[in-house]
Amino acid sequence: MFIPFFLKLRQAKVPVTLREFLSLLEGMEEGIADWDVEAFYYLARATLIKDERFIDRFDQIFADYFRGVEAIGGNADEEAVEPATIPEEWLRKLAERHLSEEERRQIEALGGFDKLMETLRERLGEQKGRHQGGSKWIGTSGTSPFGAYGYNPEGVRIGQETSRHRRAVKVWDRRDFRNLDDGVELGTRNIKVALKRLRRWVRAGAAEELDLSGTIRSTAEHGYLDVQTQPERRNAVKLLMFFDVGGSMDDHIRVVEELFSAARSEFRHMEYFYFHNCLYEGVWKDNRRRRTDITATTDLIRTFGPDYRVAFVGDASMSPYEITQVGGSVEHWNKEAGEAWLNRMTGHFRKCVWINPVPENYWGYATSISMIRRLMSDRMYPLTLGGLERATKELSR
Repeated sequence: MFIPFFLKLRQAKVPVTLREFLSLLEGMEEGIADWDVEAFYYLARATLIKDERFIDRFDQIFADYFRGVEAIGGNADEEAVEPATIPEEWLRKLAERHLSEEERRQIEALGGFDKLMETLRERLGEQKGRHQGGSKWIGTSGTSPFGAYGYNPEGVRIGQETSRHRRAVKVWDRRDFRNLDDGVELGTRNIKVALKRLRRWVRAGAAEELDLSGTIRSTAEHGYLDVQTQPERRNAVKLLMFFDVGGSMDDHIRVVEELFSAARSEFRHMEYFYFHNCLYEGVWKDNRRRRTDITATTDLIRTFGPDYRVAFVGDASMSPYEITQVGGSVEHWNKEAGEAWLNRMTGHFRKCVWINPVPENYWGYATSISMIRRLMSDRMYPLTLGGLERATKELSR
């Protein structure tokens, strides 16, 4: 069944070779992806795709070719696979619903954030046991707005390991994020080159650096070696960065780590904090202590002067309620809407930008991205070389 898939990739001008296809078959023979579609996807992508430019095309062909695969087994002339050989994890994943676009359009939201919260409280009081596959109770694999491994365009995720459709209004689980690694090796120097545009050189500190031209001039004037020193030349730009972590940002962690690493090496005066989805009343420095060691956003406004350049780094992909509503945060009950805090920050700091790792041509498909872009007065830039150059130009004005 894999030869037609290989041919479809070739027809779509994805540069896959026979040697790579044989590597995929060798991996299957070794049992790397037995009974697990997700494992097979990653195995196929790792063996067949050598250029990240073709990952999107690969995903489209993979989804089209393997759409609707729901069972494991041979044909009528082959021995069926014994149910006992199917791992429990595979059976659990089969419960995750695959809905067509038409089916998704038929599923309606409950009528707004306040109604959603009210309905959840009622269901919690009424439900007595576990439920699967329905449209009302809190359970799994259904179209109810409450539960896990199903689909609803506007719901509360309860008891699910990771995000799938990224449409949850709230997440009723404890989630732990990890800190960005500022020591990661950059694949290219492009990010550093772009950040170098954000510089304003001054000489500050003690006169400890050799002044070569001054030494030559003074030696010529006095007739003996007269060593001259001067303060070190430093970048006077002060940068304050806020990084969105967790959730949908996990897809962009590599490129954001590269940006983080480059910024740490380029700016002597750099401070950073983390947030999740939208800025609220508190941020943190360490994701392992983000529930106990919180820095108030008002303290940042009082501590850092308006001469700091501010860069928010995030995909701005969230429920619109997280931006506009009191209590709209996906993880806690915020007393003020996220847009109020963004307005305070942009009102205090004269130079602010938002750097978005989502490709710019996708921004129009997400309501929240358009809302954040408006709050930032259109100062949103993609996390690309060209986008960083435009962002640093804006911050340098």
